[in-house]
Amino acid sequence: MTGSVLTVTANPALDKTYVVEQLNPGDSHRVPPPVVRAGGKGMNVARVAHQLGASVLAVATCGGSSGRAYREDLDRSGIPHRLVPVEPATRHSLAFVDRSAGATSIFNETGSALSSSEWRALEQQTGEHLRAAGCLVGSGSLPPQSPADFYPGLVRAASRRGVPCIIDTSGPDLIRAAEAGVFAVKPNHRELLEATGEANPQTAARVLIARGAGVVFLSCGEDGMLAFTSADPGHFLQARLGHALKGNPTGAGDAAVAAIAVLLAAGCRDVTLMLRTAAAWSSAAVLMPAAGEISPEHRSLIRRITVTRHHDGEELR
Repeated sequence: MTGSVLTVTANPALDKTYVVEQLNPGDSHRVPPPVVRAGGKGMNVARVAHQLGASVLAVATCGGSSGRAYREDLDRSGIPHRLVPVEPATRHSLAFVDRSAGATSIFNETGSALSSSEWRALEQQTGEHLRAAGCLVGSGSLPPQSPADFYPGLVRAASRRGVPCIIDTSGPDLIRAAEAGVFAVKPNHRELLEATGEANPQTAARVLIARGAGVVFLSCGEDGMLAFTSADPGHFLQARLGHALKGNPTGAGDAAVAAIAVLLAAGCRDVTLMLRTAAAWSSAAVLMPAAGEISPEHRSLIRRITVTRHHDGEELR
């Protein structure tokens, strides 16, 4: 490793994952105790990277009784972390895994607004650790009334240090990160179309490239993962496993970001390798009951991933 994977989670969540044999809306369900862990997209990235042996440091906010549980879980996990105390309680995220349907329903609280001093403390904590970072990851939604410049600020701070930055978010924050010249963004299909207002994912990805993003890694469900680059504007890459996996897809996107971040922190700039590894880790995450971990099957899955090069505008099948 040439540096650590530094993740920033401004709107973390205490995750609770319940598993039921069959979810029937309107019915009462008896369930075993949930899996409870410190979550949020950036923390999931750090957890996966840590599981795979990478050097990581997770920065997040933390508040209230749920924040105490959040901190306790991180202490038990062994994931290196720095938590910024804030007044609002850490939000909750509930996932209900329906075994019979192979589907997961998720209920995410929005979180609460932070004060200007709390935002400054989060930025300061991040800045203090950029010197040792090989990659900076900003992931997830931001709480209400967040500064419009938060993610662009992370991109610029990383750029000044020569550190590649990945932003995985949605809405206007995705556009702002691209305009700040982010190395890579990793939206899913829905997030990309909503942020750009485009109906075609290839056109939408090119909007982010035109706005300044270096690479757009796009999660497309059963169509796999696509990569668009500013260096090769006439083509894009597609990585596919070739068949759908049943399980919990909640943390699949975070596992993909972890793969890209670990390679970047090691000095890799091979987009094809990043895409292949991201698709394999994403698939391996689906096989696990909760977000923030991946199955050992990632080693065999990466050998089954096919990567193909396409002309821009070509219809995918």
